[in-house]
Amino acid sequence: MNSSVTKILLVDDDRSLLRALEIGLGAKGYETANSRNGNDGLAQAVLFSPDLILLDLGLPDLDGIEFCRKFRTFSETPILVLSAAEDETRKVAALDAGADDYVTKPFGMAELEARIRVALRHARGRHDQNRSTVTTVGAISIDWERRIVTNGGVTVDLTAKEFDLLSYLAKNSGKVYTHHQILRDIWGRGYGEETHYLRVYINRLRKKLGDPDGKIIKTNPGIGYQLLDCADES
Repeated sequence: MNSSVTKILLVDDDRSLLRALEIGLGAKGYETANSRNGNDGLAQAVLFSPDLILLDLGLPDLDGIEFCRKFRTFSETPILVLSAAEDETRKVAALDAGADDYVTKPFGMAELEARIRVALRHARGRHDQNRSTVTTVGAISIDWERRIVTNGGVTVDLTAKEFDLLSYLAKNSGKVYTHHQILRDIWGRGYGEETHYLRVYINRLRKKLGDPDGKIIKTNPGIGYQLLDCADES
């Protein structure tokens, strides 16, 4: 087996969808394994050692949100959630539990493949970032030690809280962070519901980064934000 082949674990109880994903992803060169329930999916995750997991939230035994919580106790492998359009509350819960991104059903293979590429690229990039004091996302460079941010080589003047917010999003660029996660981790547990507070700071960052359309700091309506480079825009 070629060790360079990217491995994706599919956890979904819909046999027809699993088959379609196996064919579609296999045609793109991915190696897949599948599981039709959550507990078996956790076991497969250990045995198969996937590079990414595609996870349906509506599993017959273990809820997809609980799957995320349990999986995050032993692995940082990216999780891409497959969710119905009306399941906004469950999308938020899954992201809070450790999922990285979501795709709304029904979806096209082109969109799914793009999301997979972004998640894999950023997962690999985080490995390198962990060994460096400087993080780069697109044209933005963040120097952690000196607390300096540049955009296209030009220094961006940020307040301490603005720097904390931007660097937080950059730690896992491409990952969707919920309002609650950001407020809790940056401002503290007492601010978990103050979404208007967060909106003000996001708007300030966008203005200073020259990002009026939210192409760098992307809004996921009703859910949260993620930091992208222009190539990641979907």
